[in-house]
Order: sequence, then C-alpha cells, then structure tokens
Amino acid sequence: MKIKAILFDMDGVLIDAKEWHYEALNKALRLFGMEISLYEHLHTFDGLPTKVKLEMLGEQSYLPNSLHEFINHMKQQYTMELVHMNCRPMFHHEYALSRLSNEGYQIAVCSNSIRGTIEEMMHYARLSQYIDLIVSNEDVIKAKPDPEMYCTAIEKFKVAPEECLVVEDNPNGVKAGQESGAHVLQVTTVYDVNYQNIKKKIKECEG
Repeated sequence: MKIKAILFDMDGVLIDAKEWHYEALNKALRLFGMEISLYEHLHTFDGLPTKVKLEMLGEQSYLPNSLHEFINHMKQQYTMELVHMNCRPMFHHEYALSRLSNEGYQIAVCSNSIRGTIEEMMHYARLSQYIDLIVSNEDVIKAKPDPEMYCTAIEKFKVAPEECLVVEDNPNGVKAGQESGAHVLQVTTVYDVNYQNIKKKIKECEG
C-alpha cells in the first residue's frame, strides 16, 4: 500500500532538544532543591510529557502535587529561553521536508510537548511551511506511549494507518507508532532523519 503521510516526532527527530528539556526541568526542580540525573532523564523519562514526569517524581521523590503546576510553568519558560538561544535550522531537515512536501506527502509533527513549544521550535528550525498538522499533548487525552496522538493525526489526514510512516527515536514513541497501526522508522539521532533514509523506508513499506 502506498505511503501518503509522514508523522514526525519532534525532540530527538526534528530538533536536537533532549538536553534542553533536561536542563529546563532541572532548573525548575532546583527551585525546590530537587533534580534528576541525566541517566534518569534518558532511561526513565525520555519522551514523556513534563506533567507525567512530575507525577512520577511525586510518587518516587514525594514532590508535592501542589507544586507541579508551577514547576511545569517554569519548565516551559526555561525551555523557551533555550529554544530562542539554541534552535537553528538544519539543512538536511529542510531539504527532506521540502522534497517530501513537494512530492505530495502529508506531513505532521506529533509531539508530547505543548503546542506553543512545537510551534516555536518549528519556526526557528524553518520547518513550519512544510507541516500540514501539529498534534501536541494538549490535543489528546493520553500522550505517548499511548497511540492516541498518532491515531488522531491519521484520522485528520483521512488515510489508513498502513498508509502512514511514523519517524521516532525513543521506545515510548516507537510503541505509540506501532500501536497506531502505522509503519515506523526508528532513528538514533536527528542526523538519521534525512531524505534518503525516509525514502528508503517508504520503498520498504510499499514493497
């Protein structure tokens, strides 16, 4: 079956922002004398929304629920500061998305980040013009690893799951993509997300 839509995760796929989220969350947590290790960030919390991370920390480290909203707010603020300082276009991403868009593929970004963060990152990365749809953690009831985010994009694009390719980098996102019924291209770094690799996977899916 022909691939008609490509659904990208953002952090670790289109934006090399994993360390920004780690720095921003720790900066917010340090206001209350807490922090997480890089190992925890990569192996326990990778790909999860901040709200879920704070709920997990509440269970593990007795972080009071009454502080979660404020910490989340500060984390988003610190993240945006890092985006403005560090987010820059990557030619191989601009090239890939522009060609895929010109070839008629529908393109979505499906991220556990909030919509404002996604829109800002896509603007600074100069990718906004190629994106037909954004699905954020504010647009679904259950974020990844639940498949709802990808199912929502598939439904809005009016295509079948097997007509979609999901591009993901972490286990939570891969699980969400697979459970949506779409094909999944798992990448290791943002540099793996290039036109050649995506087209190669599309040929495999259609073959």
